[in-house]
Amino acid sequence: MKKLLYSRRHFLQASATTGMALSFATLAPASVWQQEAGLKSPTANASWAEKPMRWAQLTLVENDPGKFDPIFWLDYFRRTRSDGVCLSGGGCVAYYPTEVPFHHRSAWLENRDVLGELIDGCRKLGMKILVRTDPHATYDDLQVAHPDWIAVDLQGKPRRHWASPEMWVTCGLGPYNFDFMTAVHKEIMSRYHVDGIFLNRWDGSGMCYCEHCHANFKAASGFELPRTDDPHDPVRRAYTIWWQQRLMQVLSVWNKELRNINPDSCVIPNNGSGALNPLDALQISAIAPMLVADRQARSGLTPPWMMGKTAKEYRSTMGRKPIVGLFGVGLEEPYRWKDSVQSDAEIRIWALEGIANGMRPWFSKFSGTLHDRRWLKGVEDLYVWAAENERYLRHEKPIADVAVVYSHQTALFYGGSKARAKVEDPSLGWCQALIESRIAFEMVNDRLLDASHLQQFKTLILPNIAALSDAQCDQLRAFVMKGGNLIATYETSLYDEWGVPRKDFGLADLFAVSWSGRLEGPMQNSYLQLEHEAVPNHPLLKDLEDAPRIVNGVSRVVVDPREKFAQVPLTLVPSYPDLPMEKIYPRGPQSEISGVYLREAGALGEGSGRAAYFPMDIDRTFWEVLAEDHLRLLRNTVEWATGQRQMVQVSGPGLLDVTAWQDHDAIVIHLVNLTNPMAMKGPFRDFFPVGEQKIRIRLPNGVNATSAHLLVANKSIQIERRAQELTITVPSVLDHEVIAINL
Repeated sequence: MKKLLYSRRHFLQASATTGMALSFATLAPASVWQQEAGLKSPTANASWAEKPMRWAQLTLVENDPGKFDPIFWLDYFRRTRSDGVCLSGGGCVAYYPTEVPFHHRSAWLENRDVLGELIDGCRKLGMKILVRTDPHATYDDLQVAHPDWIAVDLQGKPRRHWASPEMWVTCGLGPYNFDFMTAVHKEIMSRYHVDGIFLNRWDGSGMCYCEHCHANFKAASGFELPRTDDPHDPVRRAYTIWWQQRLMQVLSVWNKELRNINPDSCVIPNNGSGALNPLDALQISAIAPMLVADRQARSGLTPPWMMGKTAKEYRSTMGRKPIVGLFGVGLEEPYRWKDSVQSDAEIRIWALEGIANGMRPWFSKFSGTLHDRRWLKGVEDLYVWAAENERYLRHEKPIADVAVVYSHQTALFYGGSKARAKVEDPSLGWCQALIESRIAFEMVNDRLLDASHLQQFKTLILPNIAALSDAQCDQLRAFVMKGGNLIATYETSLYDEWGVPRKDFGLADLFAVSWSGRLEGPMQNSYLQLEHEAVPNHPLLKDLEDAPRIVNGVSRVVVDPREKFAQVPLTLVPSYPDLPMEKIYPRGPQSEISGVYLREAGALGEGSGRAAYFPMDIDRTFWEVLAEDHLRLLRNTVEWATGQRQMVQVSGPGLLDVTAWQDHDAIVIHLVNLTNPMAMKGPFRDFFPVGEQKIRIRLPNGVNATSAHLLVANKSIQIERRAQELTITVPSVLDHEVIAINL
């Protein structure tokens, strides 16, 4: 275990008390991983990753060799002007004549080298090439020879594959990945000298109790493997860190071996994003020259803007490195209809959301045999347009002064099995409100709250970011003391980074309230009284002038104010009976309990910014019920906190996702039309145009606009100038419009 980057002493120290001394945010720094992986810097020798703007993926199935038409696919790559490709290579099925023992060749391969044929064709097209491997499943011969390479369940039984019972599930943390897959990756790189290896399902398939996991975790931590998912269990905490490190080690091994063969190559791990991603986004981002966001399609109640949110999450840790948006052409539902095809409108809106938010598109097709050709033309049209307008799609810096913070550690150690409802849903509520309000925003990882990462932003939103370390609280405090503005909800900072409750908020001095020790909820039939008379024309009550009260959130933190607040625009109407009907009336006198705690600029000292704290789950409730009053309240709070107009403002009818970019010689503004009866459930059937949109842009002093062009309508458009403010009128938007303003 000499390669372990965290010592057993650290694990023992961290687990000695309920509040672990080890911080999740203090995993070995990126430089250590880079050194182990043989990387001089995160982007060293990986300039190839910057070049492709349109990716294609052909995921072969085992019986494709001898059945599918490679010439068709090479021609389709040419027609779509794809400049990057991902081709199936090996792992559970090899599509070339492998010599690695137990590396299963396709039973239909015969004497062909299908992978080599495709690589040769793609090279002639000038494409950058990744080879896809998938190590999560194997066959009886390997299981017999190396039974210790197979994943084991809690009862000690080797795991058969859940979908293909003739196969076995492999352990992602032991010799199968470290030894067998290293040999596979070395063989592929030695034969084909490709740009990189794209890793699919490389991080295991759930908890494994094999002999290697037992021994390695015991050596690292002193513990037996955990038997509970409880995030507060010290053993589970130690395992979470060890699991992260073990996976980073295997990436390091693979990177090192690949670069010994081809110094320009690397692995590109397929992994998730956001708070619910089990992998450490910072560590992955540090060693990868590009990342692929595998969000193939919407399902259930996934909103169409989710691909854009994913792009912002990836960008928060990747910075200026390329971010690729992988979209599928089929339905993405629990029933796994992998050969299905969605409507052209649904595929298009999903891909456009990624492009508008800075992603490079990557279409993914399962099976080289076409069962349904209906998707081909739509993807080709989109890619051709993107190629023709590539100059304006190499986005550099987003124009946004508002950011939503997301927290991996809050999801892991506070949310646990309820992380989606307690952590992700509040964030989704804010994203929906900002998009409906046409307020441009970014996402910020809670482990990147230092001044250099926050310098772009005027306002930070903390949607129930419950688990924060003292150091993170200090960073947020410093942000406000230097003039930044903060909006927080519900239990934000009420727990330390391990999800251990504090006696008081870590940010109590910013909120100017203390926790009473009580939580209330779910609160039935509770409201917020709008105090129009006490605070006339208050900014938080804008467009609510005719509303005496609005519905409350569902859960509340009971707090004690530390000071007298000058303005209290909302007061609590406590729950009262909702049945029988004759009993539905408020009890007691009007409450004086504030529904929001506001601190004006300068309240914390000279130069300090504003702070707003909602002691209830107003954001989560908005996501659940989408009440218009909550939308207005959230929008008004952001505008009050930020205190000035956005650099880019768009007014007009409809639901549009507005993103704006400052490039080296242009300002580029995307308008993605989400106005659709299927916006929040079910796939788009068609597009519904919205009318005139008026765009106002404040240019920095000394910057002049020379011309403007609509990239979708493909025509020049007039600019109205008034000092440093530009006004551009877009007559209508069907699905997407891009305004390119040349500087």
